[in-house]
Order: sequence, then structure tokens, then C-alpha cells
Amino acid sequence: MGSRPHVLLSVAVSLDGYIDDDSPERLLLSNAADFARVDRLRAASDAVLVGSNTLTADNPRLLVNDPALRAERLASGRPEHPLKVSLTSRDRLDPGLRFWHTGGRKVVYTTDAARPELSRTLKDHADVVATGPGVDLGALLDDLGARGVRRLMVEGGGTVHTRFLAEGLADEIHMAVAPLLVGHRSAPRFLNPAEFPGGPGRRLRLLDTTTLGDVVVLRYAAKESHA
Repeated sequence: MGSRPHVLLSVAVSLDGYIDDDSPERLLLSNAADFARVDRLRAASDAVLVGSNTLTADNPRLLVNDPALRAERLASGRPEHPLKVSLTSRDRLDPGLRFWHTGGRKVVYTTDAARPELSRTLKDHADVVATGPGVDLGALLDDLGARGVRRLMVEGGGTVHTRFLAEGLADEIHMAVAPLLVGHRSAPRFLNPAEFPGGPGRRLRLLDTTTLGDVVVLRYAAKESHA
């Protein structure tokens, strides 16, 4: 079994901590320069992960968009796009979503109970892996490591980000802060309430900041505390 991958959480938030508003249309928090940064992060990753709620709500492709970055991956002996990963405890995911029909290999992690139906509906699109009675993130990382994944980029949503941080499994957080105020009570946030390692008194170590136009990107070491 290979070692677990380095886990990077990538998120864009408003000034008041939201990752979207409550309208049917996706709120674009990043600017062009930040979208390009995220594309470079994807290109540098062996796998990208998104939760099933985000798959259903946003219908993302989760691809490397820049042809030059795809060419670099191919030239280095890697596939054109990273492995695409999702996770769900439900036994149904829409097989018509763009996620399944673009890019290369896909894998879905699920529960023992949900695996048979998911395997039936997604048999032509993805490997379906059961991790026990629940979706076990440790088992997920072990399996990805065994598949040769050394760098995993987690792109949401909030439930998934919360679990990785609460279980102490994230290595880095890359947070793009956009100059917007959402203020919608029912809109989704970056993180949900949880018991995080070290509690509210723990200060994460800031690695660096980058300004991209009107967006500021903060990079934190998720497992390290500020001295």
C-alpha cells in the first residue's frame, strides 16, 4: 500500500465566509487570475476530489483547462487530467453529470450499503469503492495512495472540507478571499460547525499570501500551529 497523499483544500470565500449565495446560479467569487491559479493547482495534482452535493448542485467538469498545462502533464508521463474523485453515502448519483463524461479516470468512495446500486448505475463511468458502514476518509486516502496518488486537491464542498479538517487529514488550506458580502442566511459556508483539532484557541501557521487583483489568497499549514 502506498503512503497517503498530501491533501490540499482549495476554496474561494466571500468576506463574510460564504462559498456561494442562495440563488440558483453559481456565484463566481474568483477573478480570472485566481481561476488560472486554481487551474495550475489542478495540473500539479494527481487527483481532484469534490463531494456529491457539489457534483449535483454545480455539475462541474473538474478538468485542467489550460492546453499548455495539459501538454506539460503529458510530456512528464502523466495523464492529461488528474484522477477525478467523489464520495457519497447515497446509493444514487446522476450518471448524466458532466463529471463522468469528461477527463480520464474516476473513482467514487461510498458505503457498503450504497455500493451495489452505485456500481450498477456508474459501471461504465467510475470505479466504485466501499469503505465500510460509512464513508471513511482514512480508507479513501489509503486507497488513493495505493493508486499512486501523491497529491490530492479537495475542491469542496463545505461538508467535505469540514470532515477533512475535523479529522486532521488536511495538510494545506488555500483560501481565496473575494471582496464580496453575501449575507444570505441559507447560503453555504466554507466550514460547518465541528470539533476541530486544538479547538478555537489554536492558530494555524500562515505560509504565505498572494494578491491577485482584488482577490487575496491565504495559504495555511493545516496541521501546524503558529509558534
